[in-house]
Amino acid sequence: MSKVSPSAWVRSGAPGVWLSAGAVSVALIMTLGLLALIAIRGLGHFWPADLMQASYEAPGQPAVSLIGEVIQQEQVPPPREAGSLSAGQREATDTRALIKTGNRDLGGNDFNWVVTRWLAHPAYPPELVSLERQAWGNAYGRITDLREAGRVVAEGEEAWAQLPARLARAQALNAQLSQLEKNEVGGINHALERLRLQSRSLELKGQLSDMAQADIATERSALNARYQGLEAQLNDLRQQASRDSLTLSDAQGRLLEVNLSDVLNAYRPNAMGVLEKARFYISKLWAFLSTAPREANTEGGVFPAIFGTVMMTLLMAVVVTPFGVLAAVYLREYANQGWMTRLIRIAVNNLAGVPAIVYGVFGLGFFVYVLGGSLDRLFFPEALPAPTLGTPGLLWASLTLALLAVPVVIVATEEGLARIPRSLREGSLALGATKAETLWKIVLPMASPAIMTGLILAVARAAGEVAPLMLVGVVKLAPSLPVDGNYPYLHLDQKIMHLGFHIYDVGFQSPNVEAARPLVYATALLLVLIIALLNLAAVALRNHLREKYRTLDT
Repeated sequence: MSKVSPSAWVRSGAPGVWLSAGAVSVALIMTLGLLALIAIRGLGHFWPADLMQASYEAPGQPAVSLIGEVIQQEQVPPPREAGSLSAGQREATDTRALIKTGNRDLGGNDFNWVVTRWLAHPAYPPELVSLERQAWGNAYGRITDLREAGRVVAEGEEAWAQLPARLARAQALNAQLSQLEKNEVGGINHALERLRLQSRSLELKGQLSDMAQADIATERSALNARYQGLEAQLNDLRQQASRDSLTLSDAQGRLLEVNLSDVLNAYRPNAMGVLEKARFYISKLWAFLSTAPREANTEGGVFPAIFGTVMMTLLMAVVVTPFGVLAAVYLREYANQGWMTRLIRIAVNNLAGVPAIVYGVFGLGFFVYVLGGSLDRLFFPEALPAPTLGTPGLLWASLTLALLAVPVVIVATEEGLARIPRSLREGSLALGATKAETLWKIVLPMASPAIMTGLILAVARAAGEVAPLMLVGVVKLAPSLPVDGNYPYLHLDQKIMHLGFHIYDVGFQSPNVEAARPLVYATALLLVLIIALLNLAAVALRNHLREKYRTLDT
């Protein structure tokens, strides 16, 4: 077997192949490692951690009892206690732990760093209870009693036994309250606003007659009477929901009374088995995906952000595809291939490299202020000076993203059109088809995989953008979804939440950094998965179209 000389091996191109393969492998490993880190840090947050009870005995300070979850541990230099440290002690390291002690309304902080070697008598009593609340974060301690209208009805273990039924009752009443407030009361407010705008419109047109005023007043009176009835019903439900309360004793023996209408979950993690924890984990994960955020976005779910991200991306795709394809068809099939066309192609390629924030500034200036303000003066004068379309919203956010992504679609579509054999066009024309028929029935179907490729690239870029959206329609907390039961059902003028902006807000603007950190990882993983799902759906459609028109290509 002859040996290959080093120079021949280099000339064969093998080193380039190995370097390319190595670079791809390193990039793949780094990507998978990053996703694994995000998944572990984010998804681990929903597992019910055991509650530790211990005595914290720092030198020179009185011992303090604490109850909480051990969130993380890290190595740090030893603290400088009273007296000097020896050389060996200065070189050693200590372990400190971040403990989530909860009970923010009692102690002020719900996260505390402690030196682990000063934790004495750590234990995990099964009777310790964790309460997940609507506000003030988690509460930890032991159940003292259960009360109904201020009267003690059960204590100790009997109170824990009665808690699930009473908590389910309070949660059912809360759900009924939320349903009435969002649907019934929201519908009445929407109808009252519609009447106000109708009255103002008739006034501007000089048509606000006495009969029209009487009709509007009658309808407004009926709505107000309906609201009065709902208000009485809501007050009754609130009183029923706040009937039961729970008294909790913390590590220092302080009592904390919690109304069950404010409790989302009550569980004893130290007494739960693996299957029970797994069921609880699934329920928490589902709550994260299906509920709205709370506590300044540091608690709760991200459903409004998921909804806003998906809807905005789909609207962007609906807008960008026809415009991008039409522009590419004109440049490739109809335009004279002269210096002007070459200049337009250069401009399109340069647009793909413009920073996203520039598109946001353009969208704010043109779409919101110029176009939206003009539409307000033309179609919604009765609402002025309050803007209808002349303010950032879902429509302008989608159009801004479409403007950002259209160069990608144009370039990909042009490349697909260029790969269609000229003989197919000539054969279709020779058989009597017009140029438009040839384009519509032969060329575009065969170029559809390239069009889908451009759409995939556009979705991948636009779905993760944050900077332009901060200017044209995305907010920290949207009061409602842009789709509801009130006419016209889809409200393109409403502001929305977005997963990318939610990550920025929770990660950098949160008042409670330690509580928000795991949600940053979880939301980042969710955004990656949503973009991947949108891309996979487009890839599947592209592959289907490629197989469908493969025979024409051959």
